[in-house]
Order: sequence, then structure tokens, then C-alpha cells
Amino acid sequence: MKKFLTVAVFIAIVLAQANLGSGAGFLIYEHGAAAMAMAGAFVSIANDPTAIFHNPAGIAFLKGTQISVGTTLIRSTGQMTLTNWPYPQPKKTWDQDDQIFYPSNFYLTQSVGQKITLGFGFFSPYGLGASWPKENQLRYLGYKDDMKTFFFNPTIGLKLTDQLSVGAGVSYVYSTVLFKLVDRQDLGPYGAYDIPAEMKGNGDSWSFNAGLLYRAKKFSFGFNWRSGFNIDFTGDLTLDTSSIPAPLRALFPTTSEGKTRFKFPHIFGIGVSATPMERLLLSLDVHYVLWSRFDEYVVTFDDPRIEPLVTSENWKDSWLFRVGGQYTISPKFCLRAGFLYDQTPQPAESMDPLLPDANRVAFTGGFGWKLAKNVVLDLAFHHEIFSDRTSPNRDIYKVGPINFGESDYSMSANLLGISLSFVF
Repeated sequence: MKKFLTVAVFIAIVLAQANLGSGAGFLIYEHGAAAMAMAGAFVSIANDPTAIFHNPAGIAFLKGTQISVGTTLIRSTGQMTLTNWPYPQPKKTWDQDDQIFYPSNFYLTQSVGQKITLGFGFFSPYGLGASWPKENQLRYLGYKDDMKTFFFNPTIGLKLTDQLSVGAGVSYVYSTVLFKLVDRQDLGPYGAYDIPAEMKGNGDSWSFNAGLLYRAKKFSFGFNWRSGFNIDFTGDLTLDTSSIPAPLRALFPTTSEGKTRFKFPHIFGIGVSATPMERLLLSLDVHYVLWSRFDEYVVTFDDPRIEPLVTSENWKDSWLFRVGGQYTISPKFCLRAGFLYDQTPQPAESMDPLLPDANRVAFTGGFGWKLAKNVVLDLAFHHEIFSDRTSPNRDIYKVGPINFGESDYSMSANLLGISLSFVF
């Protein structure tokens, strides 16, 4: 039981954050369709209420009352091929279950005088989930997870000059996790049994963000920072022992509690943009994410008979490069496009079916359409391609020199973003 509870609580609370967004690891960066259509290269633009996420200094230039609401539909596809699996056929391949996620956002800004603008943002920058057929051979590592984070982010922007502004905010963060696995218990002469298990947990924390924006006539420069933070998750583990003969069920607890602290990364972004011709806007962002904060995790249990678990992950800091463009066709309509490259922070040794991360590229496009004097519709599409990657899957089936659990992963994702903005 010690081994099972250790693996279950660890994966449920720590790895229940799959990589189906467009930020390496489990970062989701799509929180406004205008920025999304330009591959997120928005730090130096920040000209709508989504600046609360991309660069809070940008709201200092917004006048009156502005509101933006939106969502991003995310559908991922993936295959997991067990390259060394000997039966029932060599190179057994499993397709990831179809799922659609829809992290949504809401932003509100209100100018106060000529130099100060107040804002509030709601968005979910970390999370999503993964689901594989329950009967796959790696189900003992987990076959389904779902993780959500909800940020409530009041912000203030201050205009220092007509061209220079700063901004800052604080976020209350609430997070939930759900995880399912199958535990295999070998009871010797009494047989071996699969025990379904489900883990639910939650936690909260606080984080900060700040930014700077300089706007000249044909050139802009921006800086954005989102702080790292820690969440202390607590989860309830439930075991379904109905498959075990009644006399043996007393050996297994039906519930248990686990706790762990999870470290989320700092994010630094620098962006430049320029208008080389009257209707054309080009932008470039470089982001640096301090994933190395995720160096290890420690899981403790409410049962004193189960020792704490300390495990190294050794993630690395990573870089993201984003390039975007916007062409204004008329005062009411513009086209946008972009490209990004995202470097994975995860060593292959840390991969498993719930977090098969890899380097990725994405192509984006979309448009902005002024429907009325005070209403703007933004639409964006994002196609993301992951590099194929091989993982030992934590050596779950290692027999001598052969790892039967080793697999190749092939992943991709399509995202559709929509935002509706109002200016009063």
C-alpha cells in the first residue's frame, strides 16, 4: 500500500496538469483572441483589456470603461506507441481519448482621471487534462487527469508620460485536480487484482504580476513578469476494493489523504513591435519560464505508517519565441497571423502518459472585426505540432535491459479562440 499511495497521490496532485495548452509543461497562454491570432506576441502591444494578462502596463492607455469576454476551445490528439511491447502485437499503439477544454476569460478596465486605470481579470493559465483508454498497459501510472487553475487578478496601470506606463497586480489563485488510475495488487497465493482509484484535491495561493510599456509613434517596447507561486494541495483518495474477496478487503483502506506543495514557475516576457508601413504591425516576443523551480516534490500522508516521498524531477528553464503580424484592411476589419516555437522543460525520464511534453511549434491566424461603434469581435485559430519523443515511462515494466513500458509519443492540438469586447 505504501507504494500505491505514494504513486497515486503524487500523480494526482503533482502531475495532474497535462500539456495540451500551447505553453510547454502545462502553461496555457491563450487568454484573448487578438493576441492568440498573433501567436501571443502581445507584450509590446497590450492595447485591449487582455493586457491584464499579457502586460498590465498596457491598461494605462485604455480610456473609459472596457470589457472583454472570451473562451478558447482546445482539442488535442495523441498517440502512444509501446515500442517494445511483445503482445498481443508488437508496437502496441493507443489513441488518446477525444476531449475538448474551454478555459475562459473576463477582463474589465476603468480609467480614473488621465493617468490611472484600474482593471480586473479572470483567466486560467495552468492546467487542462489527459485521458487514455482505461485498459492501456500504462494505466497503473494513470489514465485520466484534469487540473484547473482560476486566477482573480485586480490590476492597476499608471501612465508616467504620454509614452511610458507601468502596471502591477495581485492574483488570488484557486486550483482543483482530479485523477484516476488502476492499482495492481499482487496478493501472492490469493491472486492479483486491479483496484480502481480516484483522487480529488484542491488548493489556493497568491501571485503577482507587473509590466512596463513604452509606445512611440512607430515602435513599442514592453516587459511583463508573472511571479512563481506555491500551492499546497490536499486530496482525498478513494479506492474501489469491490473486486477483492471480502476477507481480504480489510487489508486496504477505502480512503486516505495526501498533501504536497507544488511550485509554479516565474514567467518573464520581453516584446518589441513596429509599424514599417501604415497598415502593417509586426511584433516579436521572447519569454523565459523558470520551470527549474520544479526540481522535486515531497508528498506526505495522514497515515503515519506511510513515510514521506521525496522525488527529483529536474525540469529545466525554457525559452519561448513568438512572432506576430496584423494588417488593417479597413477601420472595421484587420487580419492577423503568427508563429511560435516553444521549448520543453521536461527531461524524457520524467515523462509518462499524463505529461508527455515535447518541443513544439504552432501556426496561428485570425481577424478583428468592429461590429458596431463600441463592439469588437476577435477570432483566432491555433494549430500546434509537438515533436515526436520517446519516454521510458518511469521504467514501469523494466526487465533486465529491456523496458517494455518504453513508448513513442506523437501529439498535436487545435485551438479556437473568440473574444467580444465592449468600449463605453
